[in-house]
Amino acid sequence: MRRLNRKKTLNLMKELDAFPKVPESYVETSASGGTVSLIAFTTIAFLTIMEFTVYRDTWMKYEYEVDKDFTSKLRINIDITVAMRCQYVGADVLDLAETMVASADGLIYEPVVFDLSPQQKEWQRMLQLIQSRLQEEHSLQDVIFKSAFKSASTALPPREDNSLESPDACRIHGHLYVNKVAGNFHITVGKAIPHPRGHAHLAALVSHESYNFSHRIDHLSFGELIPGIINPLDGTEKIASDHNQMFQYFITVVPTKLHTYKISAETHQFSVTERERVINHAAGSHGVSGIFMKYDISSLMVTVTEEHMPFWQFLVRLCGIIGGIFSTTGILHGFGRFVAEVIFCRFRLGSYRSTSDPLPDGHTSNHLPLTTDNSTH
Repeated sequence: MRRLNRKKTLNLMKELDAFPKVPESYVETSASGGTVSLIAFTTIAFLTIMEFTVYRDTWMKYEYEVDKDFTSKLRINIDITVAMRCQYVGADVLDLAETMVASADGLIYEPVVFDLSPQQKEWQRMLQLIQSRLQEEHSLQDVIFKSAFKSASTALPPREDNSLESPDACRIHGHLYVNKVAGNFHITVGKAIPHPRGHAHLAALVSHESYNFSHRIDHLSFGELIPGIINPLDGTEKIASDHNQMFQYFITVVPTKLHTYKISAETHQFSVTERERVINHAAGSHGVSGIFMKYDISSLMVTVTEEHMPFWQFLVRLCGIIGGIFSTTGILHGFGRFVAEVIFCRFRLGSYRSTSDPLPDGHTSNHLPLTTDNSTH
């Protein structure tokens, strides 16, 4: 009884077989079929390698939402070198929301030589080259995000030569915490002094001949400091053509949450437009000489997430490649054989008709004439 049930089960399974087996004696191979099979296997191998490369790669997904965090502080990371002595310049932040000067105690004033050493000049040249490529190809920003914490530090390397020149510039570096509202970070003549109606700089003791706001921005970023991230103003260098010159940077800051397979951080991207002009009150160009960075916080927040193709999706795409190539090459091979057979059949039929001779009674003779020895003379 069990054997009978097994037989019925096997017969049922045979009827459900969607892959019938053809005896090898019934299979006919051909050179054209072998050529098509070789092309198909080569194409499958090539596409499989390409698909595996895509599977190993990752991409960045951007999502946008309204930033609802208004209570936290915004960190500003600064590393700027000004071509004036440290006792002549002062840096502070004016918070436009509270119309008061934010404390700049987190900044360090370091006397340095403004001219870079050969190694530092090479670093600046490479950084400016990267900046120009980033402006042309925005997709490179994804590569920088994925390589954060893995790439070399983007900070200015220390001088490799022991310069005997006396310091003629001031390097202002450090970080500040300000409210997440629009503000103005500026470097101008004189140290900032408290004032009940705003803020002021003690610039009366500094002569106009010593004004020189040529500067180099080695680093400027907002939010958490992430090594390997290149910001739009990193490597910027401006040379003043006049003593009384104003440099303005208008910055739009976008809060950004970065989630990759290596790091998870809250940082800020920003875009910037630049403007510079000479202060000449007689010509109607009013203002204060110095470096002014006016920033505004965007109300949108960007979440950047590194994503990877799931393994099941890779298998589905791989099966689609293999099945699609086999089906397509089979159809093309069958169509090619059909066309070849039609052409060859017509060619043979034409040659067959050309050898037939008409007879007097309307019939045709398909026999070739006999040749005799007399007919050859």
